[in-house]
Amino acid sequence: MEAMHVNISVVIPLYNKAAEIERTLRSVLEQSLPPLEIIVVDDGSTDGSAAIVERVGGERVRLVRQQNRGVSAARNRGIELSRGEYVAFLDGDDRWHPDYLKCLADFMTRYPDCGAYGVAFYVDSGDSMVLADTPQVEGEVDFFAESMQRYVLIPSAATIRREVLLDVGGFPNGMRMGEDQFLWTKVARKAKVAFLPAPLVVYSRAASNRSAATYRPEQTIYSFEQLYDAEAEDLSNEYIARVALGKAIVESVSGGTQRAKQAAKFFSYNKLSRKLMRRLKFLNFLPRWMRPTVHRIYCALAWRVKQRGL
Repeated sequence: MEAMHVNISVVIPLYNKAAEIERTLRSVLEQSLPPLEIIVVDDGSTDGSAAIVERVGGERVRLVRQQNRGVSAARNRGIELSRGEYVAFLDGDDRWHPDYLKCLADFMTRYPDCGAYGVAFYVDSGDSMVLADTPQVEGEVDFFAESMQRYVLIPSAATIRREVLLDVGGFPNGMRMGEDQFLWTKVARKAKVAFLPAPLVVYSRAASNRSAATYRPEQTIYSFEQLYDAEAEDLSNEYIARVALGKAIVESVSGGTQRAKQAAKFFSYNKLSRKLMRRLKFLNFLPRWMRPTVHRIYCALAWRVKQRGL
């Protein structure tokens, strides 16, 4: 008898994750409630990742190959090819609890009018596993207000209604940092967001080739400045300022002084991210050679504080 499945397409972008992709893929294949389909978009891997997908997934996984165009293009390709009413994203180095889709399907049944669903998750740093700071109550959330304080949506723990994804244009092609927050902003301005506080996902902070850990200058037509809406009555403008300032800090540390200055000027309207603004301006004030060391020390201390729950 054929197993029942949920009307969710799973999209996994893949780029040089030979060390992690088997574990990731098995976490989907072993779901107690299988998805409608599993689509892996290989974004020009050169380390044999695609061969591992073929070996492990077989006919249960649809492997699509394309030239390297970035994670946004890979996810968008998966969205276009998907057949499910919803799309659940999973990065090639993260993993799901075996009951993730079952719990998610039950949760979605309780909140059918929402366009996006987030789930709590652990952060695996290699030597420790920490529960991420997420909403503690089940149900619909004010995405922008919650996201100013804690995580609501991350790619590997987010499921979005397919028609909403298509309507907002998917992920911003070419954007290398903040592409997920860019999309969440557009989705949350259009649809309700619900959150399930059960930790059913593991985000691997220590995985190899983590895109967020490697800075490369942006080559995209998209920017967070484009998302500013003078008529917005929610906290969406504060949210995009927070994300953009965080991104500008990375750009400043990597020598992008002028781009960081532009971001500081544009998002100076913010009222809730003044600490980020001061940190950005301080880094920009330092000599370029000193910024990486200062930033690295700050991040190490901040991570230790977060691990201790302070």
